[in-house]
This record gives sequence, structure tokens and C-alpha cells, in this order.
Amino acid sequence: MSPIKVAITGIGNCASSLIQGIHYYKGSSLESIGLMHHNLAGYLPEDIKIVAAFDIDKRKVGKDLSQAIFAPPNCTKIFQKEIPHLGVTVKMGKILDSFSEHLEEFPHEERFLPSFIPEPTKQEIIEELKNSQTEILINYLPVGSEEAVKFYAECALEANCAFINCMPVFIASNPEWATRFEQKNLPIIGDDIKSQLGATIVHRVLSNLFKKRGIKLERTYQLNTGGNTDFLNMLNRSRLKSKKISKTEAVKSVSAPIENRNIHVGPSDYVPWQKDNKICYIRMEGKQFGDIPMELDLKLSVEDSPNSAGIVIDAIRCCKLALDRSQGGILHAPSAYFMKHPPKQIPDDIAHDMVEKFIHSEV
Repeated sequence: MSPIKVAITGIGNCASSLIQGIHYYKGSSLESIGLMHHNLAGYLPEDIKIVAAFDIDKRKVGKDLSQAIFAPPNCTKIFQKEIPHLGVTVKMGKILDSFSEHLEEFPHEERFLPSFIPEPTKQEIIEELKNSQTEILINYLPVGSEEAVKFYAECALEANCAFINCMPVFIASNPEWATRFEQKNLPIIGDDIKSQLGATIVHRVLSNLFKKRGIKLERTYQLNTGGNTDFLNMLNRSRLKSKKISKTEAVKSVSAPIENRNIHVGPSDYVPWQKDNKICYIRMEGKQFGDIPMELDLKLSVEDSPNSAGIVIDAIRCCKLALDRSQGGILHAPSAYFMKHPPKQIPDDIAHDMVEKFIHSEV
């Protein structure tokens, strides 16, 4: 198959895990651990080729992407040490609101250090996407980067690129943005990536199980801690509005009706020594047969960024299938299965079957 030409904005832990994974699974067998699909309609993980990259951190800008993915403050586990020289120099991106001032209070090794290189113009980024023949632009910007995400979505539209929005700024789930991608016949998958087996998918499955088994869910919370730049960035609570909406709606959409005051879903605190390890506590209180109370407590510990990379590898290949089929606009099945805040919330078992149908469709 021809390579899938991808650009990335935000070379953080998630980008590092994705690129490590592309090389880790190169030449692997059909029984590869950790992949939902080794072969997705003829496309393998190794068919993904990163052709352009943007970041604002001075320890990454100007470096080959193979080096930049291991530069601080990235702290995810390294499971693929040998990455060949990729010939892709990380270019300076637009800062806009992607850097929060509260980060200046923390040690350099834990936070972003914006580069002093002049920021590119919009036209320069569009030209970089065109010259690199980018087909799909992946957004990995920090939570709360409303202006910056919209800026790159504009660049994707003007450069005729498909868009995968892995962060909780509502692009695919915003009718105006969705219409613009549809009018240009460009595929879009979004918004806010679900992990392979993370807090949101587990909470959704359990909430749906309560409903199907006749148990009334009365109160629930999901508390998350981590030590990566995502959790550090989210200490600025003003950047959390869309993230909390995304995570909360993902759970509420598959559960029986529950009052807002009885559900709390969201990031809780930054614990530096956890690094990219995310620890989640879920508590669910309900009533079972005979109106008798029951409680469920669960702890989940996962390496956060690799947990999303397997989903993104499938999202990229689904996006490429849509490009091959000249199918633009929202990809509803992949968005519902891969994202927390898709345009249409669909139970995960149904969304899974819809994705399989999408993959094997020739239309």
C-alpha cells in the first residue's frame, strides 16, 4: 500500500508513543499484542509516514522528529528505543493559547519551554503541509488550546488535509466546523481521543452494564491523577471546561438519567512522580433488586500515552480509507468508537460493529 502521509501538531508524549508504535509493530505478525487491527483494509501500522511536525518547545523545534519525541518534558515509557533518522525537522508552531502562564512556576524538566524562534504565519504552515504532501493532520495540542486548535483546523482546510482531533476542543462535534470539512470533502474524526482501555471506556461500559442489568445508578465519580504535561497543564482549571464536558457526556450518554450534581468526572491532580502513569478511581453507588444499595469501587493504572496510540493508529487508517473513497465530512462510526465527544454518542458495542462495517465497506 502507498504510505499514509501524516503531519502532527504537538510532539508530546502521545506523539512519542504513536511514532514508537509505528516502528515497534513494523514487520509484526497478525497476532500483535495491543493492536485492534494489525491489517486494516490492507493498511499496516508501518504504512503511516510522518511527513511534517510542529511544536513550540525549544528542546524539540529544529530537531529531527526521531530525537524530538524523546526530549523533555516527554516522560512516557520508551518501548521502542531504536527510531531511525526520520528526515522530518520539527518546525516552530503557533503558540496562541497553547501555553498556560501557570506552567512557569514549575521546573523546566516538567513543563513546556517556548522557543524564541519567530512563529510562522498561517500561510507558512499551510505551505509546509502542502509541500510535505500531508494527507492527514493530527491535533495533539494541550487541553484548553481553543484558539490554537481552531487555527490548525483552518490550516488543514486550506491545505486540503483530513483532520483527526485528539483533544477536547469541539471541531467535529461543532456543526459549523463539520459542515466546512464536508463542503471541502475532507474527512474529520473527533473529538477527544478515548484510550484503548482507559478511564472513560471503563466507566462507560460499567454505566451501561448497570442500566442493562436493571440497577439504578444514583451517584458516581471518576478521579484521575497523573504526572505528565497533560495533568500539569490542567492544574489551570480555566482550561478544563471542554475536557470536563467531554468526559462527563461520554459517561452520561450510555447511562440511565443521572442528575449533574450526582456525577463528577474529570482530572483531579498532578503528581510529578507518576510521570505518564495515570491512576483512575471510579466509584459507583446504586440500587439493585428490592431497592437494596450496592457499591462498586475500581482502580485503574495505565501508561497514559501508549493507551491512546493504538486508537490513533486505527483512526489514521480509517481516515485514509475515507480519502481513498473520496468520502468527506464527519466519519461517524470511527468518531463514535475512537472519541469521547463525537458528533453522535453511540454505545461502544454498536460503534464497534459500525467501525467494522466501515472498514470492510467498499463504498
